[in-house]
Amino acid sequence: MREVVIVSSVRTPVGRAFKGTPRATRPDELAAVAIKGALERVPQVDPKEIEDVILGCAMPEAEQGMNVARIASLRAGLPVEVSALTINRFCSSGLQAIALAAERIMAGGAEIIVAGGTESMSMIPMGGNKISPNPWLVEHNPGAYLSMGLTAERLAKRFGITQDESHQFSWRSHQRALAAIKPGKFEEETVAVPVSFTTPNGS
Repeated sequence: MREVVIVSSVRTPVGRAFKGTPRATRPDELAAVAIKGALERVPQVDPKEIEDVILGCAMPEAEQGMNVARIASLRAGLPVEVSALTINRFCSSGLQAIALAAERIMAGGAEIIVAGGTESMSMIPMGGNKISPNPWLVEHNPGAYLSMGLTAERLAKRFGITQDESHQFSWRSHQRALAAIKPGKFEEETVAVPVSFTTPNGS
């Protein structure tokens, strides 16, 4: 089985849903920026050699619908001959896309694959724009539609995590992120995203 290596990896900056700077930027555009940024770091890779683009997306509809991997690939300037695949495993969609790409290369099914994920919860909220659960599942297996909030409650109860401990963990995480941002420790892994939006005062 062949060894697989990651030759380039980048991400776009993270923002709060509905309030963050990239809130009005389409997820297919965000993905395109990341793809282009990753390839610019390895100029020795000819885009024509890329055999597939695999992106994970938890809610593949609207601005991140259709085959968002294909749309992002074309927006990134990849040749029209490069194929693309969008997969969904909810929260682990992006990670699954990377694992799938690695497995294909290991098995000899490809040499070079672009893989990752894209999502905009500002444009497509949790559950999508139109929630339409299957009636049979709602009656016989309602847990299939368990929300993230209830999932968090169950996990907290199972592992004995108090609300105060959760808040402390969140606070420490933010403090560590701020401590890393100040000296520029995230700059190497992020790519700049051009954004435009209208503020409440109309500017």
